[in-house]
Amino acid sequence: MKILALGAHPDDIEIFMFGTMAAYAAQGAELIFAIATDGAKGGRGDPAALARVRREEATAAAGLLGATLHFLDFPDGALIADAALIAALKALVGDLKPDLAITHAPNDYHGDHRALSDGVRIAASFAVPVLHADTLGGTGFSPTHYVDISGHFDLKAKAILAHQSQDPGRFVEAARTQNAFRAGQCNGGAGSFAEAFRFEPTYPFADIRALLPPAPAIRPVTVSTRTVT
Repeated sequence: MKILALGAHPDDIEIFMFGTMAAYAAQGAELIFAIATDGAKGGRGDPAALARVRREEATAAAGLLGATLHFLDFPDGALIADAALIAALKALVGDLKPDLAITHAPNDYHGDHRALSDGVRIAASFAVPVLHADTLGGTGFSPTHYVDISGHFDLKAKAILAHQSQDPGRFVEAARTQNAFRAGQCNGGAGSFAEAFRFEPTYPFADIRALLPPAPAIRPVTVSTRTVT
């Protein structure tokens, strides 16, 4: 199986979907990461130097899973779903022929995220089903699918921490809170983690469950075992 993960910025895949990518890697899937912008506005200082550092950080993070990495190098903060972006995405999908594409939700907080989501939706057409990752903080997001990442969260944290230019500890803690909450939605046990996704069926792709790693196990809900006298 070949999975294409697309993030707007060099650390987005790590924050929003890296646990799931690790679950795919454990299954032997081929992973391709694509980053739409150069990340040059993700901090202070010389933009060219920051873009170079962020490319190095993204390369290190992708290397944790042996993922192939593609940089589209559109300007950070100015991404729009125009002909240039859609053409680049169509070429990527056409060349790689992935079984599934995963990208940002269309209502995520950042304009670049929303633009990439729109571009992927248009570029995918009849070629590949598109799965949308959770939004930042889960705001306005209603999941349809969950992936158990309990055994992969530590690696996800390591991948996020590879992006030292971004003060990454804050994103590790945000992901810890959000992924624990998503596991709780599935009645996961203490210490479990899950990433949430939403799939909108679009012809000819109606059901993608066979393409996903396992969801958290369903546990029985029991009444109290205490005896009241």
